[in-house]
Amino acid sequence: MSAYTAQQIHLKSRPVGMPTHEHFELVTTELAPPAPGEVLVKNLYMSVDPYMRGRMREDAVYATAYAVGEVMYGGAVGRVLESNDPSLKVGDIVLNQAAWQDAFVARADTLSKLEPFDRDRLSLYLGTLGMPGFTAYVGLLKFGEPKAGETVFVSAASGAVGANVCQIAKRIGCRVIGSVGSDAKAKWLKEECGVDEVINYKTCGDLSAALAAAAPEGIDVYFENVGGDHLQAALNSMNPYGRIAACGMISSYNNAESEPGPNNLMLIVGKKIRIHGFIISDHPDMREQFLADMESWIQRGEIKYQETIYEGIDKAVDAFLALFSGENFGKMVVKLG
Repeated sequence: MSAYTAQQIHLKSRPVGMPTHEHFELVTTELAPPAPGEVLVKNLYMSVDPYMRGRMREDAVYATAYAVGEVMYGGAVGRVLESNDPSLKVGDIVLNQAAWQDAFVARADTLSKLEPFDRDRLSLYLGTLGMPGFTAYVGLLKFGEPKAGETVFVSAASGAVGANVCQIAKRIGCRVIGSVGSDAKAKWLKEECGVDEVINYKTCGDLSAALAAAAPEGIDVYFENVGGDHLQAALNSMNPYGRIAACGMISSYNNAESEPGPNNLMLIVGKKIRIHGFIISDHPDMREQFLADMESWIQRGEIKYQETIYEGIDKAVDAFLALFSGENFGKMVVKLG
């Protein structure tokens, strides 16, 4: 066994406002051979996700802050190259939290061995079969509690989380309305995913008016990915006893200063609305059922998905920054090997 060279992306400095390339650094480092209980892994795909922007803040809200001058981390899928632990063998596919690097050494017990149904679609374990899909599944079913015949509104509806929310809600028998930022995304949601109405928030004018027109009988569930004017519109259209599953609020992630929130929050009281924020890592008890359901739905062609794939560790920052301009269509993934 010999030393291995890895390329890593380090956080060079903490961004204020929108991050740029100057806040990151590509570093080459040598990895020692795996010690007893360790394995050497070559990452094949890594995920970039909006929540990572929060980890770049010193006062990270719901996750540990990235350390300046060190490699960042997140979800990735890799292949074992060398093993010094009997639980994993060379060639095994593992899910890990060592993204932002193309190779690494780690204890075997910190990795999750995958038994993929299709080795040509490993990137799905970072999207529809990974954290975003699991977030959609738990958020909608556990906290949205949709019932057949109800209306569900989903912001960022063509994204890695939102597209899965839309399709799971349709499976239940709900009427689904999505909000997206392009006509191409709207077309895909309606024609491929069966979404009933799609609003292009960039061209619709008044979002509250557009949602009211799309949902004349109101909405019962709102899956919150965006915040800001989307939350305001959802509250205006929410029926009594409506439920909001709050996953994220990407519209404010890069704000250097706080912006005023919705001015209609009193509707939460008058309409008796329940808002439940959640973090997917708190719900491991639902993961086994999620994988069983989602893998089955994908194999039967009942769940559609889109991916935007950048190639090379040197393109990882480009992929991350593109999340905030809406350039991605579906899950953003970086192919490393």
